[in-house]
Amino acid sequence: MTEDLGFIHRFIPAEDPASGETLLVLHGTGGDENDLVGIGQAVAPGAAILSPRGNVLENGAPRFFRRLAEGVFDPKEVRSRAEELARFVRSAVITYRLDPERIFALGYSNGANIASTVMLIQPGILQGAILLRPMLVYEPTEQRDLSGSAVFISAGRMDPIVPTTSVERLVALFESAHADVTLKWQLAAHSLVPSEVREAAEWLALQRARV
Repeated sequence: MTEDLGFIHRFIPAEDPASGETLLVLHGTGGDENDLVGIGQAVAPGAAILSPRGNVLENGAPRFFRRLAEGVFDPKEVRSRAEELARFVRSAVITYRLDPERIFALGYSNGANIASTVMLIQPGILQGAILLRPMLVYEPTEQRDLSGSAVFISAGRMDPIVPTTSVERLVALFESAHADVTLKWQLAAHSLVPSEVREAAEWLALQRARV
């Protein structure tokens, strides 16, 4: 664990440094840089793992951006925090000698939301993203071109936190930006189920083969 680059974070080098593959792992509310490392390694075997801890505290619980209430956000603050994370990734590319064209994100809940925002405002930072239980938290005013990028969205049919309409709006936003979107609905609430980790791994294996 280190506090360099603006975020407390963990970095685990790739098993095969020549592969150049990195998974940016982004936890949910109350998590930290250790929470999703195991899932990240299951989803992207052998890849480098870059796992930052959110810089915002909500009643002591780390997050990547604050919320005004459940499902209510300040667009300016969300964008600012996404730009902050994008700078962290750029710095990590230099510090850890990562291939900037082979970085994927794996985010859960709040981590998924910051990952989607980074993609929408800073095309090219991430080659693609696995978004587990995401919702639309920021809609850029400028049109972005995400051609060549891919997104895997796993949403819960019984999720009490994320409205179905928010997931559908996020999918539409990515599709309008020409990203390749895969949407999977789970018979689940906000918690993850084992099958979607397997589905995410299968999806990422296809994406890694195409890069």
